[in-house]
Amino acid sequence: MKTKAQAAPLYGPFIATRQPLSRRRFLRGTGVALSLPLLDAMMPSFARAQTASSPLAPGAVPRRMFAVCNNLGLLPANFFPTGSGRDYVASPYLELLKEHRNDFTVFSGVSHPNVDGGHPADVCFVTAAPHPGSASFRNTISLDQHIAERIGIMTRFPSITLSVNTRSRSLSCTGTGVAIPPEDKAAEVFKQLFVQGTQVEIDAQVLRLETGRSILDAVADEAKNLERNLNAPDRERLDQYFTSVRDLEGRLKASQGWEKKPKPVVKAAVPVDPSSPAEYMKKIGVMYDLARLAFQTDSTRAITLMIDSVSTPVVEGIQDVAIVDGYHNLSHHGKAPDKIAQLKALDENHMKLLAKLYSDLKAVREGEDTLLNRTMIVYGSNFGDANAHVSTNMPVLFAGGGFKHGQHLGFDKDRNYPLPNLFVSMLQRMGLEDDKFASATGTMRGLEMT
Repeated sequence: MKTKAQAAPLYGPFIATRQPLSRRRFLRGTGVALSLPLLDAMMPSFARAQTASSPLAPGAVPRRMFAVCNNLGLLPANFFPTGSGRDYVASPYLELLKEHRNDFTVFSGVSHPNVDGGHPADVCFVTAAPHPGSASFRNTISLDQHIAERIGIMTRFPSITLSVNTRSRSLSCTGTGVAIPPEDKAAEVFKQLFVQGTQVEIDAQVLRLETGRSILDAVADEAKNLERNLNAPDRERLDQYFTSVRDLEGRLKASQGWEKKPKPVVKAAVPVDPSSPAEYMKKIGVMYDLARLAFQTDSTRAITLMIDSVSTPVVEGIQDVAIVDGYHNLSHHGKAPDKIAQLKALDENHMKLLAKLYSDLKAVREGEDTLLNRTMIVYGSNFGDANAHVSTNMPVLFAGGGFKHGQHLGFDKDRNYPLPNLFVSMLQRMGLEDDKFASATGTMRGLEMT
């Protein structure tokens, strides 16, 4: 199915070149400069060759998504269950989630086709862009941004991109494959969500939004002149690009409306961000609480969280087992019993935090439903086995969102089933009429909506 053109940033960071069009070619208007997308004309010549029942209907109870990636994965033997279907035997890690067994589905034998490269693959967790380890790699739009482009104007924040122990690695990418810098300070995000600015600050923000709304009008004449000198494929690309900019201007206009509306009032206090990267588990818990508040107030409907275990030092605050090695070193345990014991303790804490997130979302009522049933949560990793640097057989839990859970969907561990099929199911659950995303071949087999 042909989808709407991807939104592009107003000031794109890339311009390809060929002799007739300058590498630095911009359309210029009064006070603005609009960079061009990649066109054939910029390349050297030798290089050419909704219904009323929809979640999007006015007044409908919304659906949401939350994607979480722990970029060092989990011990496979302790995560994957025995047997398949609804009678599976829970693994040690899944036993820690037994209270919520009917609220999630566990997958095995799934991966992103052609997503290799070990550690670099974490940025592809919700993009599924192929070959992230290659020198020519360019990421693609992430699931959350695909959603934000289509329904982002329905909330104050089209999406929220969070992280733990990194300010550079992000799960979210724009339509042009540019990573969106993550927010790693929960307190700052909380203030953006719930603390009302002064009237002066509000007026200044509205002015900034108004300034960015008429860019294409300012460059219209020059754009028409440029189009006359392009071939048909380039004209189509340029038309898609301008459509994207028009869409973005529409979202800017909607954002102006949100700036004038009071922010939601919550009883929660401003979160306290742990100061040390070693307080890793506390940091994750704070981000989970923040995500719950954002969804509960319908401030956004798409959140991603990159948990950068690679950059995490010796983790503090773990009971029963003394953690003496850094997380990355533990993940490459070489089957050493002492390292596996430490890694197991860390993994178990992840499961306990996830169980608390499920409980907290279930405790919030939204109409006749719970917030968990309205929120799709994908938890997993780019690594099937970090010790072996394997990106196949990814550990994935999928909870909430109004699906028939309580099962293990086990696919071929040698010839994996495409995980992007889950993303298509999620998009359709959001009310979007998409039948394709990244390398998906359809919707997730065996996963049914309630």
